[in-house]
Amino acid sequence: MLSRLSIRDIVLIEKLDIDFQPGLSVLTGETGAGKSILLDALSLALGARGDASLVRHGAAQGQVIAVFDVPRNHPARALLADNAIEDDGDIILRRLQTADGRTRVFVNDQPSSVTLMRDVGRALVEIHGQHDERALVDPGAHREVLDAFGGHLGA
Repeated sequence: MLSRLSIRDIVLIEKLDIDFQPGLSVLTGETGAGKSILLDALSLALGARGDASLVRHGAAQGQVIAVFDVPRNHPARALLADNAIEDDGDIILRRLQTADGRTRVFVNDQPSSVTLMRDVGRALVEIHGQHDERALVDPGAHREVLDAFGGHLGA
């Protein structure tokens, strides 16, 4: 479960810390309230493509930290073990994006790759948009949905 999201100098956000409680969390608000910026920041911490345009105007770098509290047997922990990443409790994904386009990635405060961050992020989070149901009418997606339901991904 995502337990904390910390954002510094990303798009319009100078400083924001959100602590999530157990259960369902819903982001609501009027158009232009910043919901998409929060999701973009979270996506950056989950390994999405970053670029200099995400850094707040006038800042040298932006940072996003996502902290996850997950059970010991969670698949994300196996990814950490397979990649020799220390795992003492929470899973912490931290991404620094500089105004000149460079990026630095940390998994549990250890330098890492965007690929590992993305793999761990995929094991931890699914983000769905308002039109995701359209994929269900795509015949190319039917087998993947059926395989996922039957527990046969990668078959």
